[in-house]
Amino acid sequence: MHSLYAVIVVATLAFVGTMLDNFFAFAAQLALTRRDRFKRVSAAQALGVATLVVLAAGVGTLLEQVPTRWIGLLCIAPWALAIHGWRSRAAPVHEQYRRGALTTLTLCLALGGDNLAVWIPLLRANGSLHEVLTIAVFALWEAVFIFAAQSIASHPRVISWGTRYGRTLIPWIYLGLGVLILIECGTFS
Repeated sequence: MHSLYAVIVVATLAFVGTMLDNFFAFAAQLALTRRDRFKRVSAAQALGVATLVVLAAGVGTLLEQVPTRWIGLLCIAPWALAIHGWRSRAAPVHEQYRRGALTTLTLCLALGGDNLAVWIPLLRANGSLHEVLTIAVFALWEAVFIFAAQSIASHPRVISWGTRYGRTLIPWIYLGLGVLILIECGTFS
């Protein structure tokens, strides 16, 4: 039972850590969207995350023959993202003006590289029960993220804070997620 709690905590850290950029981009997009289109745009966001989960699980399955300890070496991907984040902290932030369901889906998938880099080894690291529980945790957090994004979409200060400080926080989160991948995959044990 203790192991299931650990899976929930790890899945939560992996989802929240990799979705922060996507969350603030989605909330900013909702801030520019008419209220009557929130439902359709939110469904597109959920579809984008579901697509990323299916891709991560599929690639993890393709890697079934690769020892789990070696999968842990994929920690290099979030570490590379952390280095890129530190290097590009001062780069100007691009504003988003388009705000339809297709744009939301495309943006979610475009921002999903870090998700795949973390989720593939995480979903591959343990057995089927852990994988199903991880996906359930992801689904719960996605519902929370959509609700929260809809709630703060009318608060430009929150979006501004996320845009301003997200670039500082995200590299540290990627660094931690890389370590988490090594631990979950038992790479050095």
